[in-house]
Amino acid sequence: MSKLRFTSLLVATPLLLAGCARFDHIGQAPDMTPIDNPRRQAEATGVTMPMPERSDTMRQAASLWEADARGFLRDMRASKVGDIVTVEVDMAEQARISNQTSRARGAGESMGVPNLFGLETALPNSVDPENLVNLNSSGSSTGTGAVNRQENISLKVAAVVTDILPNGNLVIAGRQEMRVNYELRELRIAGVIRPQDITTRNTVSYEKIAEARIAYGGRGQIMDMQQPRIGQQVLDVILPF
Repeated sequence: MSKLRFTSLLVATPLLLAGCARFDHIGQAPDMTPIDNPRRQAEATGVTMPMPERSDTMRQAASLWEADARGFLRDMRASKVGDIVTVEVDMAEQARISNQTSRARGAGESMGVPNLFGLETALPNSVDPENLVNLNSSGSSTGTGAVNRQENISLKVAAVVTDILPNGNLVIAGRQEMRVNYELRELRIAGVIRPQDITTRNTVSYEKIAEARIAYGGRGQIMDMQQPRIGQQVLDVILPF
């Protein structure tokens, strides 16, 4: 067997195997996942979350009051490490900026020496002592710029209290992933909130998050098609023009 045939066989074999793996689904519906213990799912395996420290609450017999409660009824708002709070992101921002700059400058200088100790008579006839130096310059620049930005984002994500700062503020962080076919959408959020800004529905608005870090993106086949190829990105960095 020649080297060319051997190489072609090595390339074609994985392609044929990949195609044969999909022949089993022709004319048949996709198999459903069998019912099993949810704790055995790959997404739930090894999940660890920050947990609050144990605290011994002193209660009196036949008392409806809790020592750590904020009201007569139980407060369901997030207040401890490990609690969950819902972050509402409803962003409708629009910004328009227009700048225009115009600048002009002109300058002129001239110098002559009609009399200089009688030496002007020794100059050649082609030299005019009254117009020895004549300088002028001019410059102008014009610049324009415009920005028109509009963003509309409306979503909700559950975040976990990861830490309590010495002043009582809560550090939160959350991540949400959703996969549809071969496209994965990911939402990340993190920041610092005040307990007073948490509503009775255990929600907090995004504009009340200090040092907010909100990222919404994805990865998959569609995102790969929207990105330039690696070679093109390398050339964009290397080429100076």
